[in-house]
Amino acid sequence: MNKQRDVMKNEYLWDGSGEPDAEVLRLERALGKFRHAGQAPELPTALVATLREPKKDLRGPRLWFQFAAVAASALVVFSVWTGLHLQSELVATASDWGVQQVAGVPRVGTKAIGGVGEKGALRVGQTLETDQVSRASIAVSDIGQVDVDPDTRLRLAESRSSRTRLQLERGTIHAMIWAPPGQFLVDTPSALAVDLGCAYTLQVDDSGAGLLRTRMGWVGFRLNGRDAFIPAGAVGETRPDIGPGTPYFQDAPAQLREALREFDFAKLSDSERSAELAIVLAQARKADALTLWHLLSRAFLADRSKVFDKLNASVPAPSGVTREGIERGDQVMLDAWWNELGYDDISVWRKWEKSEPPVR
Repeated sequence: MNKQRDVMKNEYLWDGSGEPDAEVLRLERALGKFRHAGQAPELPTALVATLREPKKDLRGPRLWFQFAAVAASALVVFSVWTGLHLQSELVATASDWGVQQVAGVPRVGTKAIGGVGEKGALRVGQTLETDQVSRASIAVSDIGQVDVDPDTRLRLAESRSSRTRLQLERGTIHAMIWAPPGQFLVDTPSALAVDLGCAYTLQVDDSGAGLLRTRMGWVGFRLNGRDAFIPAGAVGETRPDIGPGTPYFQDAPAQLREALREFDFAKLSDSERSAELAIVLAQARKADALTLWHLLSRAFLADRSKVFDKLNASVPAPSGVTREGIERGDQVMLDAWWNELGYDDISVWRKWEKSEPPVR
């Protein structure tokens, strides 16, 4: 039966019949936007003239080498000309984000988009801004959609096939991303948000502080090597010059959330910080394993054993993960324990780190 299914899939590659493979369909959708839909390009006049030259007597070695040189030159000219045209097509396709007016009069650069449902384009380096009554939506078919709330200012900093990066200076956006993990980034004044296959809301206030709520999938937050992972239902806060705080679930106890803010962002003495950690540990539920896992690497060395015990009571440490290893910050052990929490595999983040050097 499996052999018959493989034959059907091979037939699809040859003549379009049979059952298509899911991976082949995914590639067709991804590459379909590059399909040439117009007429065949006209060759440069010099190349056409070269190809139409009368045939010469090639019996002598000198004439043969002359012919070879002319043919090679013609091929180089054609290759460069074709490559430049193809490159310009790809850049034009990948660099622009469509902008649609949803309410009020959003602006792209100096251009107002005021008509009902009016559309525009956001190009690299341009800024999209909404006032108190304006809303907009920006989208690219193979990346996702970003809805922009009132009083928001953002800029398209980068747009290419392997990475798109927005800069959210202030305001609120709602992102629904279906690009591969790690390809959609949002810079804020206090952290970089890395999409890992998700839907989320990101807010930045006038001080540069950020708040991210994940609705589906998960998001990575980073600043200067300080990471936080926010799965669906969780919240991550950031502060300028500090970066991402410890994530927590929206329904976590109020005392836990307040103690975390003090622990992460307040200017405290060592003893005061340990006291705030004690409140977090006392308030933490089994469902707060996400918070406890992050605290394994954020707590003072002297306090990590207490965090280990609390998390171990909720989600037992997997084989090979030891108290001593966690206390010294062993990344392999921390990653193994994360994978026991029931969220997406941490290897997705590690792969992004290796293949795509962090922006910040």
